Amino acid sequence: MEPSGQLYLDLLEQVVTNMIYGDEPTPNAWVPETSFTREHRENGLDWPSTAHTMVGLKRVRNVRACLEQVVADGVPGDFIETGVWRGGVCIFARGFLKANGITDRRVWLADSFQGIPDTGEHGHPMDKEMALHQANEVLGVSVDTVKENFARYGLLDDQVQFLPGWFEDTLPAAPIEKLAVMRLDGDLYSSTMDALTSLYPKLSPGGFVIIDDYVIPACRKAVEEFRETEGIDDPVESIDDYSVFWRRGA
Repeated sequence: MEPSGQLYLDLLEQVVTNMIYGDEPTPNAWVPETSFTREHRENGLDWPSTAHTMVGLKRVRNVRACLEQVVADGVPGDFIETGVWRGGVCIFARGFLKANGITDRRVWLADSFQGIPDTGEHGHPMDKEMALHQANEVLGVSVDTVKENFARYGLLDDQVQFLPGWFEDTLPAAPIEKLAVMRLDGDLYSSTMDALTSLYPKLSPGGFVIIDDYVIPACRKAVEEFRETEGIDDPVESIDDYSVFWRRGA
């Protein structure tokens, strides 16, 4: 990649996380921070009021590293994020493809675009205990808003594909042939398990699985159960104190 392309991606990391202007966080019951600090934003420890992602700079850089590796190694497949919020991570992924002149991979955005599902009386007990749907005023972002965010960067085109709806309905029939990087950010046991069950079989050997919410016990339980059931022993590596990833073996 030309130095200008590297500079573009360096800047895009800073912009989607809004390390540039440092917008104040939106306080909530789960993440009560009310003042911007670089440390919190780097580690995804706040819910930004303006930034297009809340995952933090370290996790965006992990996405970049995984994309760089699969491209360098010729691992076939697309990028998907399940649970996209304002779309910042996927905006970065599309920017990465564009900066590298890659036209044969797509970026998939899977989200209800309504927020976190109310698991109800029949949901997993750990999901019911969290009751994250109570924060949907912040967590629910419409598909039109996400598309507008892509357009602001000049990155809304046919290589960006949307899968609106609950994961259990959209992912099993998603028209995805192969994946090279799958990033799961659904918070819940059910959302994590739905994504792993439907998408992992499409992940190419050498591809990456990124789990944003591994610190959440419900999410971790789903990951651990899935790995045990499928006999997955690829080593899990930490991104920060909250997130992990692993690379699929042959």
